[in-house]
Amino acid sequence: MVLFPFGGVWIGVYAWRMTAGNPFVMGAVVLAALALGVFAWRRYRRHRPALAAIGPTSRQKRAMRIFHIVNAGQWIAIFVAINILVRVGLPSWEIPCVIAIVGLHFLPLAHVFNYRAHYLAGAALVALAMLYPLLAPHGPADPVGCLGAGLILWASAFLAVTVAGDRGRANDVPQAA
Repeated sequence: MVLFPFGGVWIGVYAWRMTAGNPFVMGAVVLAALALGVFAWRRYRRHRPALAAIGPTSRQKRAMRIFHIVNAGQWIAIFVAINILVRVGLPSWEIPCVIAIVGLHFLPLAHVFNYRAHYLAGAALVALAMLYPLLAPHGPADPVGCLGAGLILWASAFLAVTVAGDRGRANDVPQAA
């Protein structure tokens, strides 16, 4: 459920920059993010009674503790990296840097949740962060990086809430998505 809104934010930034904030385009992005979020929420609600009956295991509690630490570390790394890039005169590299940090944060989560699809999402985000500044017409400032990040997050979220996501297996940690 978290990846759909974050993917929507990335795609929204892309749409904002490409269309100068066209309200119809922005509305379409918001509606798409909401629809995908509702899709995920409905699936979660369908399985919530079974999850509640099981109760959290010690492994799940440990995984969630690590999840919170990794996420806090991600936000701290983003804050520090952006400040450094601005101070050294490289603000156009903020977006690729953030994409790389977000991608890297998926790697320990893939291990902790035993959810292989997070390795793929993390690697795809890191690859995007490294390649698009070299290939995009406007380098690291090109908004295509935002589009790519959003689509990767949406694809990862969609995989997690579909039957294919069940085969990607989050073992006994239902919060992997």
